Amino acid sequence: MKKLLYSKITLLLGIVVWLTLSFTLPGDWSVIGERSVKFTSDKDVIKVHGNDLYSKLKIKVVDAPLHISDFDVIFENGERFDVSIKENIRQGGESRIIDLPGAERRIDRIEFRYKTIGRLRGGTANVIVFGRR
Repeated sequence: MKKLLYSKITLLLGIVVWLTLSFTLPGDWSVIGERSVKFTSDKDVIKVHGNDLYSKLKIKVVDAPLHISDFDVIFENGERFDVSIKENIRQGGESRIIDLPGAERRIDRIEFRYKTIGRLRGGTANVIVFGRR
């Protein structure tokens, strides 16, 4: 009898932990994708995994400064949102907050074009995209 009770309690706790870790709470920023970009290429794609809905995005650049010249968000339904962003983001800096159109949306991928700033050649910068419900 006690063994069955412990099994049920363990299962219930497992479900609670899974639910807690599986969903992003409204208002919290979470990393939805990251890409190490090379200074030799000028276009990259970040595939967004998971099943969360987002209403806002922001970009953080670490390791080196970057100029983002084009930023497109492709939603799961195939619709494309062309973000008007032509922004120099310093090393460790962030973009402005990007409001997505409509209600909260599921994102399939993000395509962006960039160019290097400064003299660093042959290196990489990390681009991190955060999403918020």
